[in-house]
Amino acid sequence: MTEHLQLADALDALPWLSLREQKALQSAGLATVGDVLLRMPRRYEDRSRSGNLATVLPGQTACLQVHVYSAGWRFSYKQYYELSVGPAAEPNGPRLLLRWFNMPYVAKLLAVGMDLFVYGKVRESGGRLMMVNPDFEQVEEEDAGRRLVQAAMGGIPLPVPEPAAPATPVHTGRIVPIYRGLSGMPPRTYRGLVWRLLGELDPQLPARGYDIAPRYPFRQALQDIHFPAADEDQRKARMRFALEECFAQQFRVAWRRRRSQRQDGMVTATDGAYVQELLAALPFRLTGAQARCVEEIRADMASPRRMNRLVQGDVGSGKTLVALCAMLYCLGSGYTAALIAPTQILAEQHYKNFCRLLAHTDIRVSLRTSDRADDTGALQLDDPAEADRTPRLLVGTHALLYKKNRPANLGLAVVDEQHKFGVEQRERFINSAGTAADVLVMTATPIPRTLTLTLYGDLDVSVIDELPAGRGEIVTALRNPDHMKRIISFMHSELAAGRQIYIVSPLVEESEKRAQASAIAELARWKEIFPEVPIGLLHGRIQPEEKERVMADFRANTTRILVATTVVEVGVDVPNATIMLINDADSFGLSQLHQLRGRIGRGQHKSYCILLSRLKKDDERLEKLQVLCRTTNGFEIAEEDFRLRGPGDVLGTAQSGLGAVQFPEWLADMRLIHRANRDAEAILDADPDLTDPAHAPLRQLVEGEEETAVTG
Repeated sequence: MTEHLQLADALDALPWLSLREQKALQSAGLATVGDVLLRMPRRYEDRSRSGNLATVLPGQTACLQVHVYSAGWRFSYKQYYELSVGPAAEPNGPRLLLRWFNMPYVAKLLAVGMDLFVYGKVRESGGRLMMVNPDFEQVEEEDAGRRLVQAAMGGIPLPVPEPAAPATPVHTGRIVPIYRGLSGMPPRTYRGLVWRLLGELDPQLPARGYDIAPRYPFRQALQDIHFPAADEDQRKARMRFALEECFAQQFRVAWRRRRSQRQDGMVTATDGAYVQELLAALPFRLTGAQARCVEEIRADMASPRRMNRLVQGDVGSGKTLVALCAMLYCLGSGYTAALIAPTQILAEQHYKNFCRLLAHTDIRVSLRTSDRADDTGALQLDDPAEADRTPRLLVGTHALLYKKNRPANLGLAVVDEQHKFGVEQRERFINSAGTAADVLVMTATPIPRTLTLTLYGDLDVSVIDELPAGRGEIVTALRNPDHMKRIISFMHSELAAGRQIYIVSPLVEESEKRAQASAIAELARWKEIFPEVPIGLLHGRIQPEEKERVMADFRANTTRILVATTVVEVGVDVPNATIMLINDADSFGLSQLHQLRGRIGRGQHKSYCILLSRLKKDDERLEKLQVLCRTTNGFEIAEEDFRLRGPGDVLGTAQSGLGAVQFPEWLADMRLIHRANRDAEAILDADPDLTDPAHAPLRQLVEGEEETAVTG
C-alpha cells in the first residue's frame, strides 16, 4: 500500500509524475507537495449544474452532459479534432459540435460511445452550435472504458461487472478551481495534479505550524479550498487560512513588542533646554496635536525603555517639527541624533530647514548623501582632534547606511517617509550604532486603522490629526483636455499675482507603450504657451547638482513654473506655489495624488489642484479622482483607497515588511485582526518565552526576531 503523502514530500519522487510535468513545476518554483497544495485557486467556476442542449443559446457558457455520436479529424484552415454530441437518450435529437485545435492528445482520450460532461462557451457557425476547446470529463469512467474495449474487440460482449459508483468529476459537474497559469502545464493537467495529491494526502495531516483552528482540520480545509462541494465551503476554508496567516503576523508583532519592552534603552530626554529655545524662537505655536505628540515622545525618551514610536500625520501637518523637537531632546542629553530621508531632495530640504531653525543655537547640523557632505561649521569631520565637536545632528539619505557615514553615539534614529525604505535598509540604519537607540519613524501616508494595527502593531503610534493655522484652502477639480483654454487663462491670472505652478506628468519621456504625458514633452509645450515665463524641469534622471539648482530657482521664484515627474511628491516645500496640474491623473494611486497635492496649500494663499484626465465621464476609474475632489482629509482618502483597490494593492509588501500575503481579505477585517491579536497575547501571557513543547511551532515562527530591532 502506498504511503500517504506529507506536505514536505518532493514532487520529483512521485512515480506517476512525468518528466515534462516535473520540469514545468520546477520552473514555477514548486518543489514539494505543500508548494502545490498551498498555491491557492485564483477563482472558481460553478460547473455543478448541467444545462439542457435543447435550450442553450449562443454566447452562453454551459455545462452539458452529452453522448458522443461521431468523432474524427477535420481540416479547414487548420486541422482539428471534432466530436458530434447530443443527449444520450435522443439519437435523433439536437447536436453540438466540439472542436479542439492544437490539442492532438484529445483524440486519444475521446471516442464514439462515450458519455461526457463538457464545459465551455457556446457559439454559432453556419447555423450549427459548437464549443471550441471545451473542458471535458467522462461520465462513469469505468463503464465507458469497458464499452471502448468491447468496441475495439469487434463488439464481442464482455462480462458485465458489478455496478460501479460514478467517478467523482474533477473538471466539470462541480465547483471547479481556476489557478493562475503555469508555463508548460495546461490548467486541466494542473487541476488534476492537485486532485490526485489531495487524494493521496495523509488523512490525519497535522496543521502546519501552530494550529489556530483545531475544530476545523487543516486537511479538510485544504480539500474545501481546492474542491469545495459548495460556495460556503470555500469561503469557510479561506477564512480558516486567513485567520492562520493573520495570527502568524500578529504573533510576530506581539513577540517583537514584548522583546522591545524588555530591552534596556537609554534615557535620552534629560534636558529640554534646546526644545524650549526652539519653541520660543518660532513665530507660531505648535498645534494641539503637535504638542501632544511631542509630549508622548518626550515621555518615551525620558524612560529607560527603548522608544519605538510611529508619528503618523497628513501632508503638511508638521511632523518634521515634531521630529526636530525629539532630536533636540536627544542632543540636550549628550547623544547624536540622525534622520534618514528617502531622497536627496528631501534630505537637503530637511538640512536647510534645520540649519535655519537652529541658526541661533550652537548646534551643528551635518548633511550626508552620496553626492554631498555639508556642515554648518568649518571643521573637518575626520579630524580626530575635533572629535568632540563632530556635528551631533545628522541628516542623510541611504549614505548613512555605510560605515564612513554611520553616526557615533547615536541616541535617536528618525526614519522619514518610512514606507519609501526597504525593511532591511531601515534595520541597518537603526542598528548601525548599536541596538539601544530610540527609534522614531514618520509617515505622511495616512493608513487605514486595520493596516496600522497590522503593520505597526509593535510600535506606539502618535497621530497628528490637525493642520497648522494659516494654511491656505486647497480646491481640487477634475477636468479633461477640453478645458485647457480656461485652465491656461486661470494660470495667467495666478502668475500675474506672483504665484507659482507645478505641472506633473507620469513619464519622463514619451513612450510608445504608454499614451501618457511626459515631462520633457510638457516642458516644450508650456514654453510655447508661456514664452515669457521662466520654466524649469525636474525628474529623477537629472544629476543631483542640477536638481538642486532647479529647486533653488523655484524656491527663489526665479523659476515660475516647474514641470516635473513625481520626484516632487515628497518634501518639496514652496509656499508660493498655488497651482498643481497633474496630467493623466487617473494613472496615479489615490495616496500618491494626495501626496502630490500636498505640495500646494503650504502658504496662506488659496491653492488649486487640477486633475487632468482623458477618460470618459462614465469610466469607473474616475471614481478615485472624485474622492480627491470631495475631501482633503488624508485619513478619509486612505480608507477610500483601501475600499476601492483592496488591501493587496494598497500595500507594498516588500517595503512594508509584511511579506507575501495570500489571503489579503484579513487585512480589512478588524474583527479577525483583534481575534488573532487576542490569541497571540494570551499565549505570551501564559508562556512568555515559549518553553512549552506545544508552542515549539511558535518558537520556530519567531526565530531571529530577538535580534531584530522594532522597525515597523
